[in-house]
Amino acid sequence: MMPGGLTEARSATPEIQEIADKVRPQLEEKTNEKYEKFEAIQYKTQVVAGINYFIKVKVGNCSFIHLKVFEGLNRQNDGLELIGYQTNKSKDDELTYF
Repeated sequence: MMPGGLTEARSATPEIQEIADKVRPQLEEKTNEKYEKFEAIQYKTQVVAGINYFIKVKVGNCSFIHLKVFEGLNRQNDGLELIGYQTNKSKDDELTYF
C-alpha cells in the first residue's frame, strides 16, 4: 500500500462489513434515515496517520452510499469514525477520494 494513495477496489470482506456496521449508527444519525439493508459491497483503503476506508454499501434495491471511515493507529479504542459519506450512488459509481 502506497502512503496517501488509494488502493484498487476490492470486494468487501467480513472485516469491512464489520467496519461498516460499526459506523452505521453514525451515518443514520447524520442522514436521519434508518436503512433496511446495509451490505458492504466494495472498498478501497488509503494509508494516512491510520487508515481511511472508502466503502460502497448497498442500502436498498438499487440504492448505494459511499462511506469514508477513519481508523486511527490505536485500534484498541474501537476508534472508527465516519468522516464523510455520499448518498444517491449507483452500483456502477466508482469509489473515489472525497
